[in-house]
Amino acid sequence: MIKVEEALKTILEKIRPLDCENVPITLALGCVIGEDIVSGRTIPPLANSAMDGYAVVAADTAFASKTKPAVLEVLEDVPAGKVATQPIRTGQAIRIMTGAPLPDGADAVVRVEDTEAQAGKVKIFVAAAAGLDIRAAGEDVKTGELVIPKGSILRAAEIGMLAALGRSYVGVHQRPVVAVVSTGDELAEVDETPGPGKIVNSNGYSLAALVLEAGGIPLQVGIARDNREDLLAKFRAASRADIVISSGGVSVGDYDLVKDIMAEIGSRIQFWRVAMRPGRPLAFGLLEGKPLFGLPGNPVSSMVSFEQFIRPAILKMRGYSNIYRRAVRAEITEGYKKKQGLKYFLRARVELRDGKYVAALTGEQGSGILKSMVLANGLVVLPENTTSVKPGDEVAVQLLDCSLDLTATPGYL
Repeated sequence: MIKVEEALKTILEKIRPLDCENVPITLALGCVIGEDIVSGRTIPPLANSAMDGYAVVAADTAFASKTKPAVLEVLEDVPAGKVATQPIRTGQAIRIMTGAPLPDGADAVVRVEDTEAQAGKVKIFVAAAAGLDIRAAGEDVKTGELVIPKGSILRAAEIGMLAALGRSYVGVHQRPVVAVVSTGDELAEVDETPGPGKIVNSNGYSLAALVLEAGGIPLQVGIARDNREDLLAKFRAASRADIVISSGGVSVGDYDLVKDIMAEIGSRIQFWRVAMRPGRPLAFGLLEGKPLFGLPGNPVSSMVSFEQFIRPAILKMRGYSNIYRRAVRAEITEGYKKKQGLKYFLRARVELRDGKYVAALTGEQGSGILKSMVLANGLVVLPENTTSVKPGDEVAVQLLDCSLDLTATPGYL
């Protein structure tokens, strides 16, 4: 039996980022870019108006005011997407819309609310300084500029920039395909009514959802029954994926055959027990360099094991540098006793109260109580050498979602 940290180190040493592929930018959100994006164009390509108004020669408005407006001849209207057909000279103006290129000769734009249109003329009520409400050419991006460095995570802003640069496809690290195998004669499909001694295969769905959340592509292989032939068939089908996950069958019972099947299909088992609770019976091996994880069958054990080991592995495969959930220090609201020598992960509801985090356990901590995970947004982590905590003690909490980053009202109010 090895410690959590040693198990994680062993796993991540075997994981490499997947190769890059070209994908449409519409599918690249959240992916890690595998190339430097250098701009091949200037944005904006021409100086343009930042407002609806009138392009003018600033000197013509030097003494303009509400009581003594400057009166200029209006040559034409230039909407966005059009270009002025003539230059501006002193005493003249061109009506211009936001985004339209600045006419030759103009060096300022006066907002429409500071003007009054007349027949063929315009009154200007403010003195405009040169450069007023003009977007300079290249003020956003210059030709040859490194805009998105390799290794960046593509967010909405990066997707928009790629579009602005004319890149409809981009090279990103592939998303791993993750095969999910549920094992056990006791399992029923989700649409079945479970018979005596049967339970619904919830692990197949919770693990697939966790894979999706981590950015992987789940491949649900289905239920493998507790016999050598069916297990071999399911694992061989799953071996096409980049990662294989099974749940159940890794303990020491007569029908716990997964470790043997993993070895039979060529997987080199690295370890199969971890000093943690829940999740102690966990097997990890490699099949032609691909990671195979044999998770416990209890639903909480399966999910907690995924969080500690498989999520970081998926993110590393995707090219991420930051691969771990955020952790905070919190006050625990109740006492808890534990066995020495095991790292415990306790389901908890974490809240921010008066500027500090508070963690309340979500009830019974049995590894089969899925509702305790439904109620939780964090895992209280108690070290191996700790035997108990008291109410008010400070503990480490691994956050399971972004609920603490969201508020009912804007945070700036």
